Amino acid sequence: MTEEQKKGLSPFRKFLIAFALIIVVILGITLFNYYLRYMGKSVTDNEKYLYIKTGSSFDDVYRTIREKEIVKDSIVFLWVAQNMDYPLAVKPGKYRLKEGMSNRVLINMLKAGNQEEVSMRFRGYRLKEDFVAYVSKQIEPDSASLIKLLDSTAFISKYGFNKDNVYAMFIPNTYNMYWNISEDAFFKRMYDEYQKFWTKERLDKAKGIGLDPIQVSTLAAIVDAEALHDKEMPTIAGLYLNRLRKGIKLQADPTVIYANNDFTIRRVLNRHLTKDSPYNTYVYKGLPPGPIMMPSINAIDAVLNYETHNYIYMCAKEDFSGYHNFAVTVAEHQANARRFQQALNERNIKR
Repeated sequence: MTEEQKKGLSPFRKFLIAFALIIVVILGITLFNYYLRYMGKSVTDNEKYLYIKTGSSFDDVYRTIREKEIVKDSIVFLWVAQNMDYPLAVKPGKYRLKEGMSNRVLINMLKAGNQEEVSMRFRGYRLKEDFVAYVSKQIEPDSASLIKLLDSTAFISKYGFNKDNVYAMFIPNTYNMYWNISEDAFFKRMYDEYQKFWTKERLDKAKGIGLDPIQVSTLAAIVDAEALHDKEMPTIAGLYLNRLRKGIKLQADPTVIYANNDFTIRRVLNRHLTKDSPYNTYVYKGLPPGPIMMPSINAIDAVLNYETHNYIYMCAKEDFSGYHNFAVTVAEHQANARRFQQALNERNIKR
């Protein structure tokens, strides 16, 4: 053992060791705080999504995060966001939040604009107002801005439609898009989907029956409204095509209901039939000016692949199964109609 070892550590060396330990502790605390601020669990379970509107500033985003208590400590989030230069990289969108997500992961997602797509599924809306009300709940543009474009002749004429037939442009399906899509871009997307849908095969079939795509959709909307069961659609389509070719009024009850703007009607009466409207096919020959609802793909394809037969008349079956009795002659049809009217009376359905 050396003499120095016998005497123990010198005061200076003791000081160095103590100083080093203090540095290590301070560094450890700093690193731990750094970890907690950047990598620690921060996002709460208060909200499933963070919506950042187009044109939002960082102050707008921070206000939302603070007011909705999206993170556990908004001051720490602010510090991390500033250190990661997020205030200069705000991007609009719908961002999915996961409980326990760290500030670093959250801010990297927001900076990169890694938003979640919206899955929008259209169905057979009758009125444009109902359609835009649904769409406005799925994407950023509100219903007022959407209906304004739908009612703008100058805007929709660019796509070859008018205010009466623009519904034909929307093909009911499931579409994925980003929440912050603009109203203009939304309609452009729908028109692109419309063009994809109308393949050469479908266009050729439409031409073969003497109709253009808009007219096919207009007829398909009537077929869709009449048919409770899809398998009847080709038969119904064939019936209305027979009437069109013979110059007979379509006399489709759904068009009467649409013309009267009363969708509670369960029994079409004579007073309904006289409504003066271009959509009332009891009053006017041929197809209405446009679809009375957004026709399904099944209904469109049923028109294009209609059933060939001689039926001119149809009436709902008296068993209320949703199926129809079809007829070639007036006498057959009147017999079918009497049975159905009797069934309505027995169930006390007056309107």
